[in-house]
Amino acid sequence: MSKKNPYSQYSKPATNDPNLIVNDDLSGLSNLMPDHEQTPEEVLLEDSKALTDDELAILARERICASCNVNKEAEEAQLRALADLDNARKRLNKEKEEVLRFASEGVIGDLLPTLDTLDLAIEHAKGQEECKNFVVGVEMTRKMFLEVLQKRGLQEIGTFGEPFDPKIHEAVGLDQLPDLPDNAVVKVYGKGYMLHDRLLRAAKVVVNKLS
Repeated sequence: MSKKNPYSQYSKPATNDPNLIVNDDLSGLSNLMPDHEQTPEEVLLEDSKALTDDELAILARERICASCNVNKEAEEAQLRALADLDNARKRLNKEKEEVLRFASEGVIGDLLPTLDTLDLAIEHAKGQEECKNFVVGVEMTRKMFLEVLQKRGLQEIGTFGEPFDPKIHEAVGLDQLPDLPDNAVVKVYGKGYMLHDRLLRAAKVVVNKLS
């Protein structure tokens, strides 16, 4: 007894007639085909039917890009490291500029007594006719000397009539002159000097006190 072919209902009829149209019912073949493997997107779509937006976002990260948070954290850490490196470089450049700006501070400070000596020579010789040419020569020397130091950032401070400033002035006496405003500098006993924005020596002054 011959066995019945289970697929005989799907077999093509044995005929050579080209005009024969076969209307086979192929619906049963779907049961014989292997299961279709779902893609991550299809799984996500199936699982997301009853999820909230927040839960859906978490599920998407887990199913599609589980390493997204890790990559984001690594990128943020890299950006922070680059920012720290840039700040360190700027700080070092600023410190280097400060060192270069004030590299001559010690030398200029040692030269200030020379300016004081020239000022004293001019002060004592002024008003004496026989020292007229001498005073002119010393004043020219002092002017040239000061210009060289000013190119290195030196500034003179302490001028008659300016307001007293305890940050740059040292009061060595008081006076009362009604023609000048209160707290004004009425006499400079010793000039002060600054190197750029740093005080080298305060100016010694007499301050006007009307009350």
